[in-house]
Amino acid sequence: MKKSSLAILIAAVAGAGAVGWNMTHHSVEPAKPAGPGQQGPTTVAITAAKRQDVPVVLQANGTVTPISTVDLHAQITSTISRVHIKEGQFVKAGELMFTLDDRAARANVDKAQAQVVRDQAALADVERQYKRAQELFAQKFVAQSAIDTLKSQVDSARALLNADMAAARSTSVDASYNSIRAPMAGRVGAINVYPGSLVQVATSLTTITQLDPITVAFTLPESALATLLQAQRDGSVAVKATTGDGVQEVSGALSFIDNTVDPVAGVIRVKAQFANKETRLWPGQYVNTRLVAQVLKDAMVIPQNAIISNTRGTFVYTVDDEQKAKVVNIKRLYAFGESAAVSGLDGSEKIIVDGKQNLRPGGKVRIAAAAGGNGAAASAGAAASGAGSTPANDKQKG
Repeated sequence: MKKSSLAILIAAVAGAGAVGWNMTHHSVEPAKPAGPGQQGPTTVAITAAKRQDVPVVLQANGTVTPISTVDLHAQITSTISRVHIKEGQFVKAGELMFTLDDRAARANVDKAQAQVVRDQAALADVERQYKRAQELFAQKFVAQSAIDTLKSQVDSARALLNADMAAARSTSVDASYNSIRAPMAGRVGAINVYPGSLVQVATSLTTITQLDPITVAFTLPESALATLLQAQRDGSVAVKATTGDGVQEVSGALSFIDNTVDPVAGVIRVKAQFANKETRLWPGQYVNTRLVAQVLKDAMVIPQNAIISNTRGTFVYTVDDEQKAKVVNIKRLYAFGESAAVSGLDGSEKIIVDGKQNLRPGGKVRIAAAAGGNGAAASAGAAASGAGSTPANDKQKG
């Protein structure tokens, strides 16, 4: 029994020694860490730049302003005799609007005219005397001094007649103040007086606002000033305005650019003039304006989501011939909708639009297959990369 136990113990020690010898003389090769070069390529979607004419559209909110508004006042103190218009009525230039009590004015006109008639009679009498005196002087019946005196009387009577004629005209002008007429065509506002109302110079009778044509005032950034001035020199600048709510746009033209830039807000005030026969625009109304300042001919257009801006500048990622990401610096000329006109591209680049957040310059890329017309280009790019995977596998790996 003791011999068998001793044999088991010797066998166990021999087995342990064999295991230790095996571990000492047989090493296992350690796993190599995965380096950057062994990372899979980044899956991206690409697009190509397009060349097209891009209109530079400036938009702003504006306010409808009349070209002119007149606040009517009487020029004399009198009483309203008759009101010839109604509130909200459209009037023509020269149309009679108010009549004041003109009885005193008519009496003054009659008096002035009578004075003129009297002066005319006095002048005629003195002229007849002067003519007879000249005949008598030719016959040596009167002295030269008598002729000179009569000549002075004729000149004095003629001067008096002229003065009274001027006074009569002045009286007629004063009388005309009793008839208040429209100084221009436009729409009548609220009427503040009625027949029998006593009006003075400070009394506002009503207002007339010109509605056709009409202007819209708005502001644009000062950066657009040079473009606006050049466009105005080249010809008329078309402006569109709409009040919203599905109302059809009205067309006009830029009519005014202010002579100073607001240094605080950094904007320039401008106005556009519109024909307004149908009164689509109303004074004080807020409208949306839109004008084309210039057209970028044959501009390079790319999606805005392909553009990256950071402290190093503005750039896009492109795919080079080795299927690596390449940085191309660009300049954004004008953004519109989901696209932007840029400079710095020649049109042959494969611009990365999706997947760029995981990219680094020089990193390997795999072009994902796209639906539609870009599928062939994407498949060709994937084949060139040597990835050998299907679009489904690409999506799984991406």
